[in-house]
Amino acid sequence: MKKHSFETERDGFYGTYYENPREADCAVIGLFGDDPNDYMAKCGAKWLHKNGVNALCISPGRHNYSHVNCPLERIETAIKWLLAHGNRKVGIMGMSTAGMEALVAASCFPDITLTFGLTASDFVWQGFEQGKRDGCREWPVPGASTLSYRGEPLPYMPFVYEHPTYWEKVEEETEGSGDFQRSTWLFIDSEKDRPHPEDEMIKIENIQGKLVLIGADDDGLWEAGKYVRRMDQRLRQRPHACDYEAVAYTYGTHFVLPESMLRIALPIGLKFVMRFLFRSAKEHPDECEATRIDVDRRLSAALHEWVRA
Repeated sequence: MKKHSFETERDGFYGTYYENPREADCAVIGLFGDDPNDYMAKCGAKWLHKNGVNALCISPGRHNYSHVNCPLERIETAIKWLLAHGNRKVGIMGMSTAGMEALVAASCFPDITLTFGLTASDFVWQGFEQGKRDGCREWPVPGASTLSYRGEPLPYMPFVYEHPTYWEKVEEETEGSGDFQRSTWLFIDSEKDRPHPEDEMIKIENIQGKLVLIGADDDGLWEAGKYVRRMDQRLRQRPHACDYEAVAYTYGTHFVLPESMLRIALPIGLKFVMRFLFRSAKEHPDECEATRIDVDRRLSAALHEWVRA
């Protein structure tokens, strides 16, 4: 794939632009993981190419999935570059933490006219680091948000647990669960601790164009299905500019990515691998696969309609 690399110090964001070999005049910013050059990012770019668009994969830093006051200006700068280099439209796609980031960015920057928020929360989180510290692989950062804009941290939901209890709770919930990682109680207990004030909720009603929200009730990292239903309710109650789909599946696990994207990554043995990652994928393999196939259909249809319009 023809590509162009960006460095934060030089360009304002860290990313890789994968130009569609079949030529395209629309681009999607892909928030696919901890590095825009890793295997999953390249698979995501190939899937976007298959659907007729260019792909710009970006991440907070090199092999870095920590989110501590990550500047939204990175995405703002990326949008400007895309529009100045042959793209008439810009979309954004993110899953998990990056799904939340995609929704926030789309709510702030009206030049984004297609948004895919997969397993995204409807609120901004406290910032967190990943790595190794006191035997923990992740920990919350006091006083920090996941995202910032113009030098100011965005209002966020503070986790009720501090380091090292935060990671101890994850390990406690994960043990014996059949999932590679579980963290639902981090979020459930933090939401129980105090109601969300409005300023930490994502203003999804400001999103332009097409919005697709996807989650599953068997998500073991947080209550993705519940968040999708809350966002649906918010849009029903507020004036909004976007045409949206909000779908909460019963089964699908945390990996509600398009089936054909995951098949690019794992052409053989996808269901076999998924069952070792998630208990639900082991107990309901056909239902989870059906969800991924439907997600594939929805997102591909939205992309094709967006490109044609």
